[in-house]
Amino acid sequence: MADNQKIHPIVADVEAQPTRPLMAHGLSSSNSEMGKGNSVQRHSHPPVIRSTTNNIPVLPYPSNPPKKGSSSCFCKCMCWTISLLILLLISLAVTGVTIYLVFNPKIPQYSVESLKISDLTLNFDMSLYARFDVKITASNPNQKIGIYYEKGSRLSVWYSSTKLCQGSIPRFYQGHQNTTKLDVVLTGQNQYASALMSALQEQQQTGRIPLDLKLDVPVSIKLGKLKLRKVRIMGTCLLIVDSLSANNLISIKASTCKFRPKL
Repeated sequence: MADNQKIHPIVADVEAQPTRPLMAHGLSSSNSEMGKGNSVQRHSHPPVIRSTTNNIPVLPYPSNPPKKGSSSCFCKCMCWTISLLILLLISLAVTGVTIYLVFNPKIPQYSVESLKISDLTLNFDMSLYARFDVKITASNPNQKIGIYYEKGSRLSVWYSSTKLCQGSIPRFYQGHQNTTKLDVVLTGQNQYASALMSALQEQQQTGRIPLDLKLDVPVSIKLGKLKLRKVRIMGTCLLIVDSLSANNLISIKASTCKFRPKL
C-alpha cells in the first residue's frame, strides 16, 4: 500500500501570491525603505491592473478626464451669433422687399430743355472762357416718395475729354409726381486752349457738335414722414447741338440721357 501511494508536488498559485515591487539591481532594502519616507514619489509607468480571468493587463482610466465645458460654450456662442446674423439679414431683406412693393421707388428723370451760350471767348493768354445757361427739367415719377435735393451737386459740360464749364443745382424739395424746371448757370476756364478752340470751330462747320452733360446730384428720399439717408443720382446726357455761337439759342438735335443711383 505504501508503495502504491504517490506524492504529488503542490503547485503554488502564482496569481494568489501577492506581488512585490521590483527593486533596481544593486539597491538594498534599506534604500527602498528610505525612499518610502521621501515626499516625492517617482513612477515611470502608471499602475497596471490585471484581469482575474484572462490575466490581461488593463490600464486604469485617468482620474481627471479633460473638461469640455469651455469648448461647448464657445460653440453655443458661435451658433447664437450666426443665427442672429441670419435673422438680421432676413429681416433686412423682408423690409427691403416690403418697401419696394409698397412704395415702388423709381429713379428721377432729367432732360435738357434748352442750352444757350452766353460767352465762349479765347483770351489773349490763350485761355478759353465759357458760360452756358442750361434749362433742365427734373421729374419725380414716384407716387409716394418725395425727394430732397441736397447741397453738393455738380453739373458739367464736356467736349471730348475736356470740361468746358460746370455749376450746381440749387437745394429744394420735390413732391410726389412733380416736375420742376431749373435754370442752371455753368462757367469755366481752360488754359492753353487754342487747339481746343480750333477743334470746336472745325466741328461747328459740320453742324453737329457732340457735348456731354454730366450730373452728380445728392438726394434724400422721403417715405411718408421718414427721411432716409443720402444717395447720389449719377447720369450723363449725350447732346448733339448745331452751333456754339455766343448769345444765340442753340438747337439741340439729339439728346440721350441715362441715370443710375449710387449708394
